[in-house]
Amino acid sequence: MGRGAQVSPLTRVDDAARRALDVVVSGVGLVLLLPVLGIIALLVKATSPGPVLFVQKRTGRGNRFFDIYKFRSMRPERGDANGNRSASKDDDRITLIGRFIRRTSIDELPQLFNVLRGEMSIVGPRPHAIGSLAGTKLFWEVDHRYWLRHSLKPGLTGLAQVRGFRGATDTEGDLADRLQADLEYLSGWTIWRDIVIILGTIRVLVHTRAF
Repeated sequence: MGRGAQVSPLTRVDDAARRALDVVVSGVGLVLLLPVLGIIALLVKATSPGPVLFVQKRTGRGNRFFDIYKFRSMRPERGDANGNRSASKDDDRITLIGRFIRRTSIDELPQLFNVLRGEMSIVGPRPHAIGSLAGTKLFWEVDHRYWLRHSLKPGLTGLAQVRGFRGATDTEGDLADRLQADLEYLSGWTIWRDIVIILGTIRVLVHTRAF
């Protein structure tokens, strides 16, 4: 399993600017969204037995693993620790409140804590589950350039998401589209582009591919 070189495309100044944006946006976001986080936590707990948060190993910068946080949207006994099975439109594992928070991307909000902890950035390639499949192949088996995504911290949102590339990867083509967007992001990073992507994310929070 070759992982290739993962040299950061950013200078130290760029890295510092990116981290400053992460701290400001995640810090302000957590303060402003605290009531929403509390309400969703109560709803998840009240409507389905099990933990409020879903915690899963994901691959971060330099191929280092970290625990990603999400509001739990599936029945705990039907969970998929490695992410081998993508969620689908009529997935029977998803709870009633889970369907709502997935459709509106609210389930991702706890990742603001991941950003504040320095494990993620606000903008970057989305961190995938270890066992994610495109068709019948693991992501890195489809295209060896996949590992280049890990030269930066993964993001809460990214260029691929703004372009609508999200949801189940039923075919290798589904992965190819978002990988190409991720590589484009890496090669053309600027702080201003991150701000544009953050603003662009607002219009895709509710998405037909968000199952």
